[in-house]
Order: sequence, then C-alpha cells, then structure tokens
Amino acid sequence: MPTTTQITQSPNDHRQYQYLQLGNDLRVLLVEDMQATQAAASMAVNVGHFDDPVARPGMAHFLEHMLFLGTKKYPKPGEYHAFINQHGGSNNAWTGTEQTNFFFSIDSEVFEESLDRFSQFFIAPCFDLELVDRERHAIESEFSLKLKDDIRRTYQVQKETVNQKHPFSKFSVGNLETLSGSEQDLRQELLEFYQSHYSANLMTLCLVAPLTLAQLAQLAQSYFAGIKNNHLRKQYPDTPIYQTEQLQQQINIVPLKEQRRVAITFPLPAIDHFYKRKPLTFISHLLGYEGKGSLLSYLKDQELASNLSAGGGVNGYNFKDYNISIQLTDKGLTQLDDVIKATFEYLKLIKHFGLEQWRYQERANLLKLAFKYQEQIKPLDLASHLSINMHHYDIEDLVYGDYRMDGLDTTQAMTLLNLMTSENMRIQLISPNLETEQQAAWYHSPYQIKPIDSKRLAAWADPEIRKELTLPEPNPFIIEDSVARSDKSNHKVPTIVSQETGYRIWHRKDDEFNVPKGHMYLSLDSDQAASTPRHAALTRLYVEMLLDYLTEYTYPAEVAGLSYNIYPHQGGITLHLTGFTGKQEALLSLLISKARERNFTQSRFKLIKRQILRNWYNQSRAKPISQLFTSLTVTLQKRSYEPLRMAEELENLTLDDLHNHVRNFYEKIHLEGLVYGDWLTKEAQSLGKRLDHILSLVSSPSGESERELINLDNVGTLIREVPVAHQDSSIIVYYQSSEASPLNMALFSLLNHTMSSTFFHELRTKRQLGYMVGTGYLPLNRYPGMIFYIQSPTTGPLQLLEAIDEFIADFNYAVMQITNQQWEQTKQGLVNQIMEHDPNLKTRGQRYWSSIGNKDYSFNQRELVVGEINLLTRSDLIKFIMKKMRTKHSDRLVLFTTGEQHLSQDRLSSSNMITDLRSFKQQAAKFNY
Repeated sequence: MPTTTQITQSPNDHRQYQYLQLGNDLRVLLVEDMQATQAAASMAVNVGHFDDPVARPGMAHFLEHMLFLGTKKYPKPGEYHAFINQHGGSNNAWTGTEQTNFFFSIDSEVFEESLDRFSQFFIAPCFDLELVDRERHAIESEFSLKLKDDIRRTYQVQKETVNQKHPFSKFSVGNLETLSGSEQDLRQELLEFYQSHYSANLMTLCLVAPLTLAQLAQLAQSYFAGIKNNHLRKQYPDTPIYQTEQLQQQINIVPLKEQRRVAITFPLPAIDHFYKRKPLTFISHLLGYEGKGSLLSYLKDQELASNLSAGGGVNGYNFKDYNISIQLTDKGLTQLDDVIKATFEYLKLIKHFGLEQWRYQERANLLKLAFKYQEQIKPLDLASHLSINMHHYDIEDLVYGDYRMDGLDTTQAMTLLNLMTSENMRIQLISPNLETEQQAAWYHSPYQIKPIDSKRLAAWADPEIRKELTLPEPNPFIIEDSVARSDKSNHKVPTIVSQETGYRIWHRKDDEFNVPKGHMYLSLDSDQAASTPRHAALTRLYVEMLLDYLTEYTYPAEVAGLSYNIYPHQGGITLHLTGFTGKQEALLSLLISKARERNFTQSRFKLIKRQILRNWYNQSRAKPISQLFTSLTVTLQKRSYEPLRMAEELENLTLDDLHNHVRNFYEKIHLEGLVYGDWLTKEAQSLGKRLDHILSLVSSPSGESERELINLDNVGTLIREVPVAHQDSSIIVYYQSSEASPLNMALFSLLNHTMSSTFFHELRTKRQLGYMVGTGYLPLNRYPGMIFYIQSPTTGPLQLLEAIDEFIADFNYAVMQITNQQWEQTKQGLVNQIMEHDPNLKTRGQRYWSSIGNKDYSFNQRELVVGEINLLTRSDLIKFIMKKMRTKHSDRLVLFTTGEQHLSQDRLSSSNMITDLRSFKQQAAKFNY
C-alpha cells in the first residue's frame, strides 16, 4: 500500500516520488521522471558476503552471477543481457558485505518487458546445472584479475587481523577453490542459500521512468508481487569486530606498487542512526581541512606527507572503522611517530575548541545549498543509489538523507571523539621494505602484526598542541544562499562572444537546469607542451607543482563548492572551474595570480617529482588490460608517450629546467574557452577581455597545437607486444576509420552496439576466456574506431586473437539472422543512447566542451550521426564488416601482453611487428587536426 509519508525533495527536483509496500512486504520507491528518455530499475537485497556459509566463501557473489543466467520464463542464459543492450540500455550488479545490488537502464518504451525479465531473477531463477562450472570459472577469472591489486591485498590482511568470529573476516570474492566439488552439490547448496537468504521482506526496489506514479505502482504490483516472502530476519552475530588484544597494534603491509601510507584506525560503533546530525561528517570536515594551519598543511611544510583524507574505512551492522589516511614522504616514513603525534594533537584541538555551532553550520550550509540546487543524475545511478538508501534512512529521508544536518549535538560528537584515542586504535603502515613475517591467504600479501610499544602510546595519549596547528578561520567563499538568474539564452548552443588572434571564448547562458552554477573550461595550447617526451614530462610536472602550490590558498573555495582541475593534454593544459557563480570569478582571479607567482621551492620540487615518478613506475604494475589501453593512445597519438619513457626524462630534470619550460610554454599561447551556466553574455565578454589582457602580458598569440594521429590506412595488421609481468595475458584489437565523417561514426558505433552483447556472451560467458571481455566504440582525435579487448587467466595472446577473428568472421551470419523488427529496435536503442537527455549542467557542459574539441562548431554532430544511423541497413553493416574487418590482414593494430602462465604456448608474432615505437611514430603517415 502507498504510504502517506511525504518524501523530502529538493525544490530543484522535477521528479515525483512515492513509497509503497507490496503485500509480500517488498518495499518499493517509485520515481516519476517525465524528462527522462531512459527508464531504470534497481533491486537491493539485504544479503552479502557476511551471509556466506563458513565452508563456502564467495557464495553470495556466485549467486549474484548465476541469477543473470536464465529464469524459468526466460531460460536462455544470454537473453537478458542481449535484450537490455539491444534497447540502448546497460546492466550490472555487485555484491557487498551486507547487500547485493542488481540494476539496469533501458529505453522507456520497453520498460515493462524488461521488468518482466528482471523480476524473474527473484521469482524463478533456473540455476542451470550446465552453467555452474562455467560460472565458477568466471568467478575465478574475476578473482585472478585482482590478484595484484593492492587494495584487495590490503583488504585481505585487514580481514585476517580482525576478530575471526566476525563475518567481516570472511573471504568475499570466492574462486575455484572455495567453489570446488561436484556441480550437483554446489548447485544444491546454491539453491539452499537462495531459499534461506532471498526474501521479499529483505528487498528494496526502485523504479525510475517517464511514467506516472500510478503506472509505476501498477508495474511494481504486476511484476514483483510474485516474489516470495519467507519472513526472514537478519541475524548477524553480536560479536565485536576487534577483540581487546587486536587494538593497539601496528600492521605492516608490503605493497606491489611503490607507495608509503599510514592509516590510523579508530573502531567506532555502527553509525547509521547518526545520519540526521552527521557528527562524523563534521569531524572529518575539520580534520581533512587543507588550508593554512591544518594538519596536512603542517605535515607538508615539514616534508612529512603529501596527502591526507579523514573519515574513510569499512562499516557495517555493528561497527565503523574511522580512518585517517596519510600519504607519507620518505622522511615521513622515518618520522612516523611524529606524524601520528601531530594527528592526535589536531584531534585534541578539535575536542577542546572545534565543537562550535558556527563551524558546524558552515558544513550544514554547504549541504543545504547542495541539496537545494541538487543536480539530477542518470536514472540508472538514481535507482541504484535510492534502493540502497532504503536500507539506511527513514522513508521521508530517502532522497534527503545524504544532505541532512540537523544541528550540532556536542554530546554525540564528543562521544565519538572520545573513542579516537591511542588506547582505541590500530595503525596500518603500507610501504616497501617493511619487516614482515607472514603472508595473507589468497592474495599472498606479506605482512606483520605487532603490539604498539607502551612508550609510543603514552606519547600520543595527551600531547601538547604545537603552535603551528590551528583550526580554520570562517570561510569567505561560503554563501548563505544563491539564486539562478532568470534570463533566457538567446541561442540554443554556445556562440563565440569574444575573439581575437590567439584566443576565442564560447558562451551559453543556461536556461534549463535553473541552478546558480557555472562551468568554465580554458584550454591553453602551446607548441612547447608535449613536442617531446621531455616537454611532456615537464608539462606534467608543472601541472602537479601548480596544483600542490594552489591547494592551501584555494581549499576554502573547494570546501564551499567551488572546484577546479588543471590537467595536461596533447596540445597543452586545460583549467576546468565549476561551482556557484557568485564566487567563481574570485576563485579564477586567485588561480591566475597564484599561477603567475610560480613560487616553486626546491623541497616541494623534489617531493612532487618523486611522487610523479612513483606514479609512472607504478603504472607498469597496473592490470595488463589497463596498460594496453594506455599503450593504445601512446602508439597512435604522436604527442602521447609511455609513462616509463617520460620517467626516464623526469629523473634528470631540475627546478631550473622547470622554470625555463614554464617561461617557454607561455611564450606563444592559443586560448580556447567555454563559459556555460548561470553566466550572462556581458559577463562572459568582459571575462574574455580580462583573459586576453592577462595573456598579452606574458605571451604572444599562436595557432592551435597540432594533434596528430597515426593513420592505419594500408598498413595491414600491425602488432605490438607490451612487456608486462602478470599471470594473465591480454589483447586489444583496434580498427580505425579512414575519415572523420558522420557516416563512419554511425557505422563504427552501430557495429559496436550490435556486436557488444554477443561478443561478451560468446567469449566470456560461453568460452570463459576471461572476466574483462568486451568491445568499445573508441574515437581518437575525432576519428572513429572500434576495439575488442580481453584479459585472460587461461589463454595466451595467439589464441585470443584467433578467437576474436573467428567471432568477427562469423558475425555476418548473426546479422543476417536478425529480423527487420530487431534491426530497427537495435538502431533505435543506439539512437536513444546517443540522444539521451543531458541530466544536469555538468553533463551538458562536458558535451559542449567535447564538441569544441572535436571542431563540431555547429554542435550538431550527434544529430548528423543519428541521421546516418537511421539510414543504415543490415547489408550496409555486412558490407562494412567484409571490407574493413573480415580478413586477418585487415588494417588494424593489435596490442598484447603475454601472461607468465602462457609463456610455453605458441607465440603471437608477425613480420609486421612494431619493435621500435619511436621510429614507427616518426615514419608513419598521420592525420592532422
């Protein structure tokens, strides 16, 4: 029955909400969104790996996988995925500690049909015996994929060092070992687990669609009332996550990647019931401050740390780990006790002087404004988020709960702060070359656990607060309120409002989203930016030095909802500034004045350089498929370089080199900018004039930098091996369009859309080649392209390439078997995806900025591509495959890595191998734009 409880929503939210409970006790949230082009559904089940049988770690995760593989009503294992994909949607699921979440989005016209399929997961799944072995191998692939992931490796150590009677200690992912035994037995256990844990009264459903609340209620009733209510009650053991002897311990962990980090952990009770006042959010707000006088600012000045975050950590039904995580420098690692002591001093400062109403109110005001001008998100993200919220918040707070701060309860805050002591703590230290004496199960992470010496604990118990540590001053960037101007836009798309030689500013006043916010993009092109690996390394160093230098000055603005990012690209650097427009110009002025100072010190230079080098060297330890994605752009874009190549150059660079580079960088500049949101035309024009004046003081105008892309026309199959130390093999096969026309964009994107679910089903689900399997539409420098990718624990690169080629060769027959109706639906699904309504200011701003980058100055490329898609026939697609991809000698680029397990298999080699990347890029033909 519908409830009369009013759900609190933002005045800027056009959606309608209704909560109801079906006769089977399934709780449902209906969201009527008449502006959406897609519909979405999400089911959150109050079951996770905490519920795994002790003898079957990974069972909840295995069940999540098996539910996708056919139901009594729709028994074909790939049918659900294909249906969603065909109709322009996407779907996924995850298994957490206490929840499993299933969600999808789809064209709204077929929402009812999709709900019929989705609801059957929870009514009558098949659990086909023939698929049990296949899917446990998929779990093994997923486990294998993350074997060298430091987050997983650290997480496992944490699980082994808590109270082993607490369900958090269980291994959550599962693999072939934990899911071993006869398929019949495993299926029987799976059935028993499903029947004893899945029940309508433990489920929450959220439906979002451009349908009335009454229509949505009817859909919920029709399709989900059939879920059985087994009247289950959650019964996790009331046992603490840490025994007394597991506190006051230091855990040393040796990572695979180069990193130095300490996490100071305070075990707290469960925090869900604090959500209305959010005392921990307030404490984290003070601890995580980065301005002058803050803990991080002090640690940076002392060259002890480079980053700090407060408030993270695992949580659950009866616990919350409160983490203060600090990224240490080499010096910080040697002076760890002083870093921890300074942290306790700052906590003492907060306890004695920080619990003031005005400080709390600053944070509460920010959340109030964020809620008032809440920007819409995609139906899929909204459905998933709200279905989880239903397990944590009261009905009226399902939308508002994340933002609610009802006032400072000092007793509540002090109760939590009083638990942040040296008696109630653990230290987790992650660094290479630490002393260790054991290895964690499953991920083999070396670690050591030892009690913390009583002298150390005593030094942290009640320390004297050093004078350099101070609480933040009132924040000048915080505004009480703000209102969007009601002026309408004179143009449907951005137009040029300010232009001279060497610079151009585009502008559009937003008149749809009604938020007093703006997005400003400023791209500075310089020929000095990335003409060589040395130049590219220096530009990256400049950006990181600048961001580091600006933090202390701009942090109050960041806290107040004014954020910015500076990032390098092939032609130069881009500044993206966003937030409430009332203070945006003040932040821009601050950024420009500080950027021009360039007060880079030798000590910060050394630290930042070390940090970048560490990141670049660590990339050689990333997942093989991730390294191939990096190598793809490096191989094809003239001004992109391998991280290790840039690291070689960076090793020898000095602070003087950096200063010279910055001077040369600004000698000749081309500026392209976009101002979009609650900005009036005259404001954008005067901004353009000011920027032009500032640039004229330091540089001469220039044309845009060239962005050159390797042209693969008439090269045949080019092959490049990327050396990666990992047990899995991986491969990317890339096909490139010879021209950047709407027709070719239509062909490549439609081919990807038509192929993707079949490729996934054939090579991942059926042939079990790996967990990371897929296709993608990939435009590079405006030129459309398509990739096929696999990371495999079982199969070497030669067989992976053969499997991809075999799939492509057979795909023509699959296209021929599609009915006319299916073909039109497939095209319409892609059209709806391309033309999906921008849900918020941010998404539209990104789209406008991409259009400018792609020289789509009429901002109508989407419409032109859709026009071509509507005209394409099945025979057009078949001809395209035959011409472009059918033979093993087609023009394409194949990148691969060979897994340590596959070195004895037949090698993938060719007379057309790229062995010297530098000379290949110099000699290859190129597209310019």
